[in-house]
Amino acid sequence: MSGILSQLEPLAVWNHFEQINAIPRASKKEERIIEYMMKFGQNLGLETFQDKVGNVIIRKPATPGMEDRKTVTLQAHLDMVHQKNGDVEFDFDTQGIDMYVDGDWVKAKGTTLGADNGLGVSFIMAILSSTDIVHPSVEALFTIDEETGMTGALGLEGGILQGDILINIDTEEDDELDIGCAGGVDVTATRYYHEQKIPVGSYDGIRIKITGLRGGHSGMDIHKGYGNANKLMARLLLDKYQKFDFLLHEFDGGGLRNAIPREATVVGAVPKLNKQALLQALHHISSEIKMEYASTEPQLQISITEEVPASLFMVGSLQDTLIRCLHTAHNGVYRMSADIEGLVETSNNVARVLIKNEEAKILCLTRSSVDTAKMNCASTLRAAFELGGCKVDFSGSYPGWTPRMDAEILQIMKSTYVELFGSEPRVVACHAGLECGILGTHYPHMEMISFGPNIRGAHAPDERASISSTQKSWKLFLEVLKRIPRK
Repeated sequence: MSGILSQLEPLAVWNHFEQINAIPRASKKEERIIEYMMKFGQNLGLETFQDKVGNVIIRKPATPGMEDRKTVTLQAHLDMVHQKNGDVEFDFDTQGIDMYVDGDWVKAKGTTLGADNGLGVSFIMAILSSTDIVHPSVEALFTIDEETGMTGALGLEGGILQGDILINIDTEEDDELDIGCAGGVDVTATRYYHEQKIPVGSYDGIRIKITGLRGGHSGMDIHKGYGNANKLMARLLLDKYQKFDFLLHEFDGGGLRNAIPREATVVGAVPKLNKQALLQALHHISSEIKMEYASTEPQLQISITEEVPASLFMVGSLQDTLIRCLHTAHNGVYRMSADIEGLVETSNNVARVLIKNEEAKILCLTRSSVDTAKMNCASTLRAAFELGGCKVDFSGSYPGWTPRMDAEILQIMKSTYVELFGSEPRVVACHAGLECGILGTHYPHMEMISFGPNIRGAHAPDERASISSTQKSWKLFLEVLKRIPRK
């Protein structure tokens, strides 16, 4: 074994993680990792196949003495979120993740790490490739496209899986056993517009840039009060056409729907006579924002620079309308759960704004553990955007996962955790989109549970995975596999 992670325990897990992190695997671009996983299973001499949407299934018989135990489906997703800092030169389509070890943490240099869900994939690969780990009959389900629509889980047909129990390895707190999750729906607002020319020489160009925000997972981190670059930019731009005749050329903010936007850039122009007044107003609002977010966003930067103006701009009245819509659109926690203390029930992330070349597009991800509440929040967004003349589409809706407190696998994992670590695990539902809810619609007989090691900053360039926590979760995993009940 060689590589930057070669000295880390458990050796097999980190070895597999390093190998798959050398393979670009963005959502909807998983061809190379699918090919790798197919060869991995085939080279082990195991039953290996793809379903019609690209999910990879690998089956391994039970070790001697475990043949009478229930079959366990081990599940993780192959894709990862590709995000990088704006000042980092990195091509996710061609480069593997550049990792390093910092104390107890494995990190990446200016990009997402891929521990979500690469560590889960690596746990399962370590079981499949092992020669000395005790386990029942297992089948590995490696799904595709979890991060941008869960189309792998949605496309998996009934009758393919053989497991009685499903263990999902996609939770990011090592003291949690997850038995429920939120569903989600994509909300997309679109409006086309005509650009206008401005008098040459009478306007100066302005560039406004927001950087340094934490970002993070739009489900797991949505309640933490982090800044949303798109919403902060809308605050900066509100009423600037009416007051200063500021005209918008381009608005480019955020990225993926499941990542809280960290950066946003606006390019526009202002009449020379109004420039100083506009700059003064922008600096004043910037100071207010920085003061409000001093605790949660200490690295927040808002830069305002002058440049040569572009020639074409959005009509000012429509600009004001769209900025008002964006400013109105709900972002963050919509409702807390009335049944589970501390759980976010419903939320929305205003994830991506792109206004450019006569097309305005706003992308949101609405989540909820209650399907009716999910659609109510989405409808609230639709109403706001339609007031601005936008066409609004809902797509990619997927269900949540309803907890089963009586599941036998939950009792096994709870008792094993207490025995190994001397404390009770937290049995929780999470405000993220685990695939268990979708898989449960196809396989309602399956008992399901999710666990995993500590991962911080998922979906953002400061994503990191705890080495000691990975060891802890691996220990729990191995012991639980020994305790799977008889058929």
